[in-house]
Amino acid sequence: MPSIRVLGHAYRAWRRNRAWAKHEPETPYLADLLSGAPVCLHVGASDGRHCYVMTQVAPAARIHAFEPSAFAFEVLKVCLAWHGIAGHVTPVQAAVADVPGDLLLVTPIKTSGRMARGYAYVAAQRPQSPVRPDFEDMGAEVEPTAVTTLDGYCEAQGLSRVDFIRMDIEGAELKALKGAEQIIDRDRPHVLIEIHPLMLETHFGGTAGAVLEVFLSRGYRMFALNGDRLEECADLDVEAPWKDYFFVHPERAADLPDGVFKARMAA
Repeated sequence: MPSIRVLGHAYRAWRRNRAWAKHEPETPYLADLLSGAPVCLHVGASDGRHCYVMTQVAPAARIHAFEPSAFAFEVLKVCLAWHGIAGHVTPVQAAVADVPGDLLLVTPIKTSGRMARGYAYVAAQRPQSPVRPDFEDMGAEVEPTAVTTLDGYCEAQGLSRVDFIRMDIEGAELKALKGAEQIIDRDRPHVLIEIHPLMLETHFGGTAGAVLEVFLSRGYRMFALNGDRLEECADLDVEAPWKDYFFVHPERAADLPDGVFKARMAA
């Protein structure tokens, strides 16, 4: 039986999702990427808000949702059940990186004493405070987490095609993508990824440019919101501490539903 704290958090998330409130501004564009019965990987699933949106725009979608936090994972399962989409979503309690194994999940504690769950990230060792270069904290909660690779997971699950990847993992993007090169090369999935330049450099030994190269070297085209307008771009927004980017490959353009991405890819 979930705890009262889990149920309270899940209720707030469920209510927000039903009202389409507090979703990222990129969320409405999922309807222009997904149709039919896509196989989706939701990496950093949190309370499942993107799982919910995916099933609303593509009701036959099959989603594999990765969430390393024990607390958030319980919230995720409750939300999936309350939304009636548990049959479409496979929750996986694990982080994603370039090699399987075990790491620590570091969740900063706000100066108010509350948990900053949206700022949690994986690390090999317990960090010293401040635990992030972009966050003022009063320490952190640390818990062990299993780690998988997307390539290994898809092989083990017999997933012969991946259509879409949503990734929001606080700086671990490059490591996760290195562990997904086989499915990226095989399937050219659409990708919505939040890139964290400072966390990449300070905590993961990578760069935002290296993340970008994963896609551009394979012929992907990149899109991002500029205000409320979706625009194609050739480089990252260097002024943003983090930002979401869409990557769409021309080989998959014909599969897109009618919408802004299909129109832009045809231009």
